[in-house]
Amino acid sequence: MIIGGASLVTPDGIVTDGWIEVGGERITALGTLPPPGRVDLDVGGGWIVPGFVDLHAHGGGGASVAGADPAQVALFAATHLRHGTTSIVASLSSAGEAALDRDLRALAELAEDGVIAGVHLEGPWLSPRRKGAHPASALRAPEPAMVARLLSAGRGAIRMVTLAPELDHGLDAVRAVADAGAIAAVGHTDASAGTTRAAIEAGATVATHLFNGMAPIHHREPGPIVPLLADDRVTVELVLDGIHLDPAIARHALGSAGPGRVALVTDAMQAAGRGDGHYPRGDIGVTVHDGAARLPDGTLAGSALTMDAAFRFAITRAGFTIQDAVRATSTTPARLLGISGRTGALRPGLTADLVVLDAGYRLVAVMHRGAWVRTG
Repeated sequence: MIIGGASLVTPDGIVTDGWIEVGGERITALGTLPPPGRVDLDVGGGWIVPGFVDLHAHGGGGASVAGADPAQVALFAATHLRHGTTSIVASLSSAGEAALDRDLRALAELAEDGVIAGVHLEGPWLSPRRKGAHPASALRAPEPAMVARLLSAGRGAIRMVTLAPELDHGLDAVRAVADAGAIAAVGHTDASAGTTRAAIEAGATVATHLFNGMAPIHHREPGPIVPLLADDRVTVELVLDGIHLDPAIARHALGSAGPGRVALVTDAMQAAGRGDGHYPRGDIGVTVHDGAARLPDGTLAGSALTMDAAFRFAITRAGFTIQDAVRATSTTPARLLGISGRTGALRPGLTADLVVLDAGYRLVAVMHRGAWVRTG
């Protein structure tokens, strides 16, 4: 199959009047017009970008990954796929150890089956002062034996663990996560700048939804944000739904970290791809109104965001170029997950995970592993 009439965003730059050839599940060639054969699909002057890779999502389509029900997780993944996310990590929120152990074991099987790209453990090792929507009763210090047990339960499928490094054993937990081959992420934290720098030295390489769930910047105590932005070893997550961050803050983060150190995430809950309404979460639930997901006390509880909307917001509101946006939604998260040899870029030999956008960056079509996805 040859798809033409598009601008392609490749690792080497933008190919205008471009075409891309797909054979089986892979990209076999690409270039500028004329193509080597008949064009099977002309996208009429739009864009083709790599499939999106989401490091941090809890739900979508009315489904939650909590409980690790295979049908719910499949619905979650399929919902985000219809919005261009061809690789997605399932994020678990803070809960008791028994529940997390059970969910990790079940999600590891779904990762092995290719339904998800891995598991993200967001908690329970978070600061009570910066817990956000996580239940206070579930929060714990990262006692080494518990950390080891949960890492073992994930059977290698845990790709990222978010924790607060200032907690007792926090720096040891960062080292344990990194030694296990997962990403140690700093988040939901009240850490000082010094403790944050120590966490980075211990192996932390991601900032979980930067600015949200962490101590703000103060001119005499910069807290975690300044060192996370300043260190070239750290990639910063941004939630670009127009609610979690003002566009000016997103532009500032992009300018401070540089486009190669930003990963857009959805932090999505059940409302993603579905819309406003009331959704179950623990004993109290979450209400989504005008796209904002909140607990009854007003605390943000994830988002209703999909990655195609985040991509468009990045370009139209937050000062990203389209190449910056591709790095942040595909290339950088694929690198962090260790799957850049398979996906995350338009390059011959990689999996044909593609997103077709119109001239206004709105989603037109999605291809996953060489097959078109029903997006309606």
